[in-house]
Amino acid sequence: MRVPVLTYHSNNISGNDYATNDHVALAADLRLIHRKGLRIVPLTQVVDVLMGGASPSTVAHAVAITFDDGSWFDWHDLDHPTCGMQRGFAGILRDFSGETGAFVHATSFVIVSPDARATLDRTCLAGLGWWDDDWWVAAQREGLLSIESHSWDHNHHTLPETAQREQRKGTFLTIDTYRDADAEVRAAADWLDGLLSPHRSSLLAWPYGEASRYMLDDYLPTHQAEHRLRACFGTEPAPVEHSSARWNLPRFVCGSHWRTAGELDQLLIAATERD
Repeated sequence: MRVPVLTYHSNNISGNDYATNDHVALAADLRLIHRKGLRIVPLTQVVDVLMGGASPSTVAHAVAITFDDGSWFDWHDLDHPTCGMQRGFAGILRDFSGETGAFVHATSFVIVSPDARATLDRTCLAGLGWWDDDWWVAAQREGLLSIESHSWDHNHHTLPETAQREQRKGTFLTIDTYRDADAEVRAAADWLDGLLSPHRSSLLAWPYGEASRYMLDDYLPTHQAEHRLRACFGTEPAPVEHSSARWNLPRFVCGSHWRTAGELDQLLIAATERD
């Protein structure tokens, strides 16, 4: 198994070209993936293979796609205050599938806390109510997107208060006790499971791509009955392989690990060349 997981942030809109807009990049990248003869598979399928529950052939010559943060831009078409109308990520996926007939799926890792999202909508977006969860149930039922956890509150530095016991914000490395880990991870899973039943949250993407040694070595492996996660994803730029660490699986991030279609092309060649 050698599967690149590509990550996009729908809030990344500062212009209307590839380098400044993850919506433009996603639309172009889907077609590049298709031209290269690569398949798109659900992230859960990659985890199934990693854990021995499915054959590696199910993810051969494939990529998986993830979105982080879970704002309205993942789902809705919106008129951006400075960059104009933006096709939501879900619409971009539908457009691609309708054009090519190819299967497409993505996983949206969402910040779960309603209070945190309401504040982040004001501090990180335009304050127009674009970080609500009104679309999560519809997305999960349609099957185009799977909703998974990006933690309870991201321990985000703009929040007046987070789950971190000492209010050391802006990093996830300070989530390093059972209390803090449970508040960020299990509480998020419980909330999602209540909203999205019968879907059960089983994956998490680390905020900032960071995880403390306590999380990786203690909380996740020894408290599985409580948090119920199967795997977690970071941002190390590498494909997922059988040897990848289950609690910190790698992902490539648009805008950080590639900035042009040509760079993605070379990344995909390198990431899948052993297949």
